[in-house]
Amino acid sequence: MATEHGNSNQSGNGLNKLMAGFKDIISANQEELLQFFYKLKNDEVPLDDRLNQAGRILGLRTAQIVCGFGFNRYTKEIPELLPYLGFLSYDELANARNDIFSSDIYRHLTLDNILNIYTITRDNPDSLQLMPYLLKRRLENIEGKIESTVNSLIIDKYKAEMRCIYNDGIANLEFAEERLSKKNSGFRALLNEVAIIIESKLIPAGNIFFRDSILPEEKRKILNKGLIPKELIQSRLADATVSPEEKRILNDYLRQTKAP
Repeated sequence: MATEHGNSNQSGNGLNKLMAGFKDIISANQEELLQFFYKLKNDEVPLDDRLNQAGRILGLRTAQIVCGFGFNRYTKEIPELLPYLGFLSYDELANARNDIFSSDIYRHLTLDNILNIYTITRDNPDSLQLMPYLLKRRLENIEGKIESTVNSLIIDKYKAEMRCIYNDGIANLEFAEERLSKKNSGFRALLNEVAIIIESKLIPAGNIFFRDSILPEEKRKILNKGLIPKELIQSRLADATVSPEEKRILNDYLRQTKAP
């Protein structure tokens, strides 16, 4: 599998030489995609080796090529390019793209590649509509890997990716609600995800604060960020069903913030 090359040896938009960066591919317009077509066009290469050949020519991993062209919004408009990527149809490319994006855990796609995908997705209605389905599969795989390995590098990249998902508008209300509905979610706590959701303005702070599915420790974190007015805290304390641990955290916060 071809190795990824950086952009330090490229000039202009990266299309004047054979090598190209992932960002060059995923953000290319129709004219630039045609330039890739002329670079990759070679009928002497067998179809089943053309993806590897594209990787050698462009200096990228095959996973990067599949996702770069697969998430580019204009690729489907240039079907003559597809055979030189090793695919007979756009649907075939899209299926391969979806499998790689959902299953790759920062191995063949770098964190920067993933963030580039989200940046492009934000402005592509077709990809944005598909993304919640892909995200569910992808996050299950990442979280499963973290549970089995407790790899700090994966955890750091996972945190950065999740911040991007919310801050770039990839996550929708349904996605956030599903994440919040999971009781005792260690991953949500690990990410400080409740605060990220509030800051993204997907769901108001007061709405989240009164939910029993949010852990007391999660509420402490959003309190410490100053996201909850005191009158809401006092209203929550008046609820007889609130757990002793949560009441302790709320009372401690009110004491600490009480004016002298």
